[in-house]
Amino acid sequence: MSNLAGKTLFITGASRGIGLAIALRAARDGANVVIAAKSGVPNPKLPGTIHTAAAEVEAAGGKALALKVDIREEDEVHTAVEQTVERFGGIDIVVNNASAIWLAGTEATPMKRFDLMHQVNTRGTFMVTQACLPHLKKASNPHVLMLAPPPNLDPKWFAPHTAYTIAKYGMSLCVLGMSAELAPLGIAVNALWPRTVIATAAIAMIDGVKPENCRRPEIVADAAHALLTQPARQCTGRFAIDEDVLRESGIRDFDNYAYKVDAPLLPDLFLN
Repeated sequence: MSNLAGKTLFITGASRGIGLAIALRAARDGANVVIAAKSGVPNPKLPGTIHTAAAEVEAAGGKALALKVDIREEDEVHTAVEQTVERFGGIDIVVNNASAIWLAGTEATPMKRFDLMHQVNTRGTFMVTQACLPHLKKASNPHVLMLAPPPNLDPKWFAPHTAYTIAKYGMSLCVLGMSAELAPLGIAVNALWPRTVIATAAIAMIDGVKPENCRRPEIVADAAHALLTQPARQCTGRFAIDEDVLRESGIRDFDNYAYKVDAPLLPDLFLN
């Protein structure tokens, strides 16, 4: 399969950033894209809503369904899945992109932040995948993609932000378990993580991170597209890095993904 034409993608956290970039890449193929996110109304600190994202998907050539969903809420997730199937007839691909972040040590991490990260990152990823499974089983080339890092037990990735690392690795462990569990059903489950920090509105709020030292979300979107168009039975259980995936696709020049060409790039978390 060379493109995603006619495929239905259920993407969490797709109102902005990497999720939106993946949605727009699929839309250019003529895909059906579900924008499942909490951003129903504008946020003065973060640009984009499910409605502006849906409009961009339609303008790019896809069909969009904007659904206000808090993936911490089981009823909302199941309702969104039902609405998706009612509108598009099924679900071919799930992209678990939604994630909460709090980069602080143990004493500086309020329990409400701890709970939020675990409810969104690990529990939300598990629940969304679970809810979509009955429909993925019926798809011709079903994929589940987590925006999660390769598991790395080096203490240096835990010490500065133990709570976030545990929550993010929860998504990674879902890949590890689900890929093996669902392989007999022909459902691919993979992880994708950027080699460098990606310039998004959320990252811009972190002190010390400048956009010129980052790449654009499109590099992750193009890598996701390359993975999601692979035969599901031949591509599962992988902890892929965006740059590596694109190199395998024949891409060698990454300048067009740079926020500022020739500026030094910040390596992303969890990668040695």
